[in-house]
Amino acid sequence: MPASPLTHFNPQGKAQMVDIGAKAESHRLARAAGHISMRAETLDLVLQGTASKGDVLGVARIAAIQGAKRTSELIPLCHPIALSRVTVDFEIDREANSVHCLAQAECFGRTGVEMEALCAASIGLLTIYDMCKAIDRGMRIDGVRLLEKTGGKSERWTGS
Repeated sequence: MPASPLTHFNPQGKAQMVDIGAKAESHRLARAAGHISMRAETLDLVLQGTASKGDVLGVARIAAIQGAKRTSELIPLCHPIALSRVTVDFEIDREANSVHCLAQAECFGRTGVEMEALCAASIGLLTIYDMCKAIDRGMRIDGVRLLEKTGGKSERWTGS
C-alpha cells in the first residue's frame, strides 16, 4: 500500500503518532480565531458581568488557556507540548451581537502548536456558550480557523 499523504497513518493505513524525533527544534507560534453570536440581551449581560455564573469572559479566558494546555489529552494523536505562552483575547462586535476570540500559542519544540491554538479558541467559545446557555440556547459558534503558523520546516503559513 502506498504511503498516505496524511501523516497520522502508516503505510498499512493504521493510525500512528507522527515521529518528530529527527525534527529540529524551533520557535513555533500559531494563532486561531472564531466567534460566538448571541442575542443582544445576552451580550449585554456578558459585558455587564451580571450573567448568573459571573465574569463570562474572564472564566472563558482561563478555560481557553487550560484547553491549550490539555490539547494532547483531547486529541489522541497530538504530542504533549511544553507551551511557553498562550494568550487569549476577546473582541466585542456590537453590530453582530458577537464575541470574537483570538488565541495564540507558542513553544520552542519539534512540532507545531496549531492544535493548541485551535483548541484554545474553541474551548473559550464553548465556555461562553456554557455560561450563557440558561438564557440563550440559540447562540452559534462559527468561523473557528487557523490564522497563522510559524516555525518548523514550512516556516510560515497564513490563512484568511
